Amino acid sequence: MGEDGGDEFLGVGVMTDEMNRSLKTHEDLAVYQLAFASAMNIFECSKKFPIEERYSLTDQIRRSSRSVCANFAEAWRKRRYRAAFIAKLSDCEAEAAETQVWLKFAVKCQYLSPEEGRELYQTYNQILSGLVKMIHSPEKWVIS
Repeated sequence: MGEDGGDEFLGVGVMTDEMNRSLKTHEDLAVYQLAFASAMNIFECSKKFPIEERYSLTDQIRRSSRSVCANFAEAWRKRRYRAAFIAKLSDCEAEAAETQVWLKFAVKCQYLSPEEGRELYQTYNQILSGLVKMIHSPEKWVIS
């Protein structure tokens, strides 16, 4: 990833219509790949959470982290409609921020080490950065 978190983070350099057409699925973008890998990392980490957290923190952090990926897939399929595309990316952004809140709770409750929590939190900052760049430049992504 570039130091500035630029478009290369999204899985492409400068977006052109030709490049946009060459992307086959949402899974081709680095921001999706990072979100998916992070959700799986959270799943593995959350297996160690106490049983009494099964229907609260464990469930919530798994749902929000997975929802980033699911909403991204939906956004990708809505690229024909600028407003719908932006709305779904906004949902992704909200779910990523929610995941960060649950990460803070997991650290405070000592279910994750501060180092694990910090690393995952920073990863979600990278995901959020990529999503915000897409939201602010939808013309690079929407299908004309």
